[in-house]
Amino acid sequence: MGLDSARSRLSDDHVLLPTISSKIASAEAGIAGETKVADVLLRNTFSIDHRIFHDLSLTSSTQFQMDTLFLTRLFALILEVKNISGILEFRENPPQLIRTKLDGQIDGFESPAAQVERNVVLFKEYLSQFGIDIPIIGAVVLAYPKQIVKVAPKRTKILFPNLVPQYIKNLYHLPQKIDVKTLDFLTSQLLESHQPYIPKPICEKYDIPKHDFKTGVACPSCGFLGMIKYKKGWVCPYCKITNRSAHIKAIRDWFLLFGDKMTNKDCREFLHLEKPQTATRILQNMNLTSEGTYRNRTYKMNFNHLF
Repeated sequence: MGLDSARSRLSDDHVLLPTISSKIASAEAGIAGETKVADVLLRNTFSIDHRIFHDLSLTSSTQFQMDTLFLTRLFALILEVKNISGILEFRENPPQLIRTKLDGQIDGFESPAAQVERNVVLFKEYLSQFGIDIPIIGAVVLAYPKQIVKVAPKRTKILFPNLVPQYIKNLYHLPQKIDVKTLDFLTSQLLESHQPYIPKPICEKYDIPKHDFKTGVACPSCGFLGMIKYKKGWVCPYCKITNRSAHIKAIRDWFLLFGDKMTNKDCREFLHLEKPQTATRILQNMNLTSEGTYRNRTYKMNFNHLF
């Protein structure tokens, strides 16, 4: 969401626009890969008690995130899903994934095999606080068969999505380690422990000055930045449509881009408002947390509400 906001508010010739666009493509590819794995698991049936978690963020000795966790009374399977096209080489020392594109371009990435091995250790730490000890297995899932593995990791299994169900069923021979009551208890604890990952604001993460971003309320119809406030809403001077709530996305953009706390002045400058009273009404009618007295009041957005 933050990257989309940045792309829509940076000029076409901004030096970091290609980086932002590339990050968006990478994020979309990752989401598509995880969705494919989720669909495969949903379409298949499993004869053992199990729970499936997606994008689970936990904390043990440090915070960690698992793309997919398949939890049973016999074992826990952690899947790290990757959607990186090209010819892939998993290197061990140092742990790294090398991708060679068809045009010969070579790129380096953090090793997903090392990532899943780290998650196995951290999840084992997490379970130990409840006195639970079950086998924890990690595997890397390559979202599409077009991803060609030239050199596989030595210790970590590589799967394609359609192979995941059979891989799970091949683990049915493992002995039962916990009962249903413990599985239900652990499920509740995992849901309670989960913390949605909220990244840093775009201007902080990519070191982009605030003044590089275009201001104004975006027209939901034509995308024009600079809708004009009138009594009952906003009007686009370009396509002439009116909208009562176009400011909501603009306010959200501000927090995604800049984070921190918004003042009445910040709101007026970003939305192109003249009257402080108008900005106050807009801010008070949104689901924001406010601090301070009338003149020094600031507002903050809790992005957990979006999830």
